[in-house]
Amino acid sequence: MSQETSVLVELSNALADAVETVSQSVVTVKARKRLPATGLVWSADGLILTSNHVVERDDDIVVVLPDGTEAAAELVGRDPGSDVAALRVEASGLIPAPKAQQESRPGQIVLALGRPYGDTAQVSFGAVSLAGGTLRTRGGGQIEGVVRPDLTMYPGFSGGPLVSAAGEVAGMNTSALTRGLPVMIPHDVLDRIAGVLLEKGRIARGYLGVALQPVRIPASLQEKVGGEQETGLLITGIQQDSPAEQANLMLGDTIVSFGGQTVSDPRQVHEQLGPDSIGTALAVRLLRAGEIVEASVTPGER
Repeated sequence: MSQETSVLVELSNALADAVETVSQSVVTVKARKRLPATGLVWSADGLILTSNHVVERDDDIVVVLPDGTEAAAELVGRDPGSDVAALRVEASGLIPAPKAQQESRPGQIVLALGRPYGDTAQVSFGAVSLAGGTLRTRGGGQIEGVVRPDLTMYPGFSGGPLVSAAGEVAGMNTSALTRGLPVMIPHDVLDRIAGVLLEKGRIARGYLGVALQPVRIPASLQEKVGGEQETGLLITGIQQDSPAEQANLMLGDTIVSFGGQTVSDPRQVHEQLGPDSIGTALAVRLLRAGEIVEASVTPGER
């Protein structure tokens, strides 16, 4: 056997060992009418994490454990904003997912594991395409240190782990946060989300009920705004009965400051809509028909 072949055999065996190790913590989640999905044993006392979008009912949830036995699961809590749901099963001998000690890096070989059929784990092979940064989700969630793996997410893989070549779980995969493209939520973020779900059952987030789009402020109006601000946020949509509608914000308004801060990107507004913002009046400065208007909006709970 040549040295090159030997290296490939060793790598192949190492990856197979990684799958064997982590698959002891991978379960099947039956919580929707169509194909079941995947979940992760997060703690030995029966906490299972999976993707929220695969849990389509609150009752009659069944988890198929790694040894093939079925267990009834209780829905502890869910967070649509980060696409995470927490389940609880009564079972012994559960092996928590071994968590990676190092952060994922672009170029690293990774494996996605899924167990939608209950009998054995399936595997998809790829590499880390992007690691780091913040993902603001359509549901109002904010995920720090997000990882984008370049691999195939087969049906039923959501809720399963992204595994390093060392046989450690970097986080949980989902295909629901970025229009079908796989995203991994790091395990430290999952720990924080799980902690809140165990305590409160949900994660409260503020919302305004508006669609925003960056737009240039005409030079003739920049002096009214403050002289140097070139971009504001055009309101292109308002939800019915939303906090924005109740505050009499209008289509075509251009927000130039929110909560006392100049804004030119929708993310700057979203960042102020944490749990503490709910029920708290926030100042809004905007351009309406060429004039500055001062308003106040009280975010609701998403």
